[in-house]
Amino acid sequence: MSSRNDHQISQISQISQISQAALAEFVRATAAEFGIPGAAVGVWVDGREILACHGVADAGAADPVPVDRNTLFQLGSVTKTYTATALMRLVAEGRVELDAPVRRYVPELVLADERAAAEITVMQLLNHTAGLDWNVIADTGDGDGALAGFVAAMAELQLIAPPGARASYSQAGFNLAGRIIEKVTGLTYERAVAELVLRPLGLSRTGFDAGDLPGGRAGNTAAGHNLNEDGTLSVSRDWTVGRGDRPGGGLVSSVSEQLRWARFHLADGRTEGSAGVLPAERLLRMRQPTVELRGSALGDAFGIAWFLREVDGVATVGHGGSTNGQFAELLIVPERDFAVVVLSNAAPNSIPFNQAVVRRVLETGLGVVDRDPEPLPYDPAAAPEIVGRYDNDAIALVIAADGEGLTLEVGIKPEIRAGSDGEMPADYPPESIGLLPGDGDEYIVTTGGLRGQRGFFTRDAAGAVVGVDLAGRLFGRVSA
Repeated sequence: MSSRNDHQISQISQISQISQAALAEFVRATAAEFGIPGAAVGVWVDGREILACHGVADAGAADPVPVDRNTLFQLGSVTKTYTATALMRLVAEGRVELDAPVRRYVPELVLADERAAAEITVMQLLNHTAGLDWNVIADTGDGDGALAGFVAAMAELQLIAPPGARASYSQAGFNLAGRIIEKVTGLTYERAVAELVLRPLGLSRTGFDAGDLPGGRAGNTAAGHNLNEDGTLSVSRDWTVGRGDRPGGGLVSSVSEQLRWARFHLADGRTEGSAGVLPAERLLRMRQPTVELRGSALGDAFGIAWFLREVDGVATVGHGGSTNGQFAELLIVPERDFAVVVLSNAAPNSIPFNQAVVRRVLETGLGVVDRDPEPLPYDPAAAPEIVGRYDNDAIALVIAADGEGLTLEVGIKPEIRAGSDGEMPADYPPESIGLLPGDGDEYIVTTGGLRGQRGFFTRDAAGAVVGVDLAGRLFGRVSA
């Protein structure tokens, strides 16, 4: 990553401190613009904590509770940073080796490709290079054997590439990492994460069951909200994350505790009142690039779990997460001892809301400006080779051309939706996309809830488009 020039350093030195009142007003106005019922924003800057909480946890409640610093939100995939940190503690203790094959710890692992099952390493799970498709859609129950059942179900999971060949974001890979934790510690995944990470750091309002956390039974828990076609919001109070899926996305927490988590990862492995969880060199290792990412709004590279991205010449480290109508964002800037956390509760507009808040905080707090690249003018001649349907095990993408531009539609497969017993997120309506300068295979979403998301098209040896990446995930082409 490039270093900042003298002009940028001079600019940053002149930036005034973030005002709590100004942040609160920006959050209020931006939430109103995007129709967000409730949000909690936390910033760590200049050695101080700034919080701005807005709206209500559940807009459909008879007596809505205002969002505050202790409101519990679902973290979704931000959970992966906890799973990775727990594993890194086992590495630091000499109980796990990053370059060891997964089968050393989970010998019962069976995949569709036996060679891949034997070769996949622990590191390849943690930086999404194991070649595993996104996830296994399987109900493995709520008992202590749920993760073992999930791993058994992975025998049906497709591989999208040989181990180590490329990065592709995989929930299944992190759930398998959670099973490693169980096998090595002899504990359930949830108890192991609590003992390895949560308790030492004093994260008493972070866990896997909201009802077991302080305030969780008192109603101070965020509900998800999904946008209907008529512009109204439907409320989702389904907090169910199957135990087989928890290592990749099952944690619940508050904005204040997420700031504490961010400060732990900014520091040398210690926070106030906590014992050392990881040596400083292990925390630093998690923030070092392990594999490059192409054409992604999420990052330029993966570290260990973390997305690494250079913004206006400054190195950032972050992860986002989403569940049914709830979205989380966590970003740290280690060289500036800076962090921002955004938790909000409406799909799909929480994505642009969270992005707008993060960008505002980066600019006002650090003088760092984050802008989307400009797409090329629409070229009808380029459309025929990329329009079509693409999918993975659960989600389908449809890229279409209407004569004036390209659109991208994202939705859960009908058969997956029909087979679900619980609430599921709403589909995204068609949104405009534009190709970016370069080889013409990268694109950006320019409208709607996915605005700013970037991806690229994959070609085979003959040059034909055979896949598309979105949000770090590969979707294979199934029809033109």
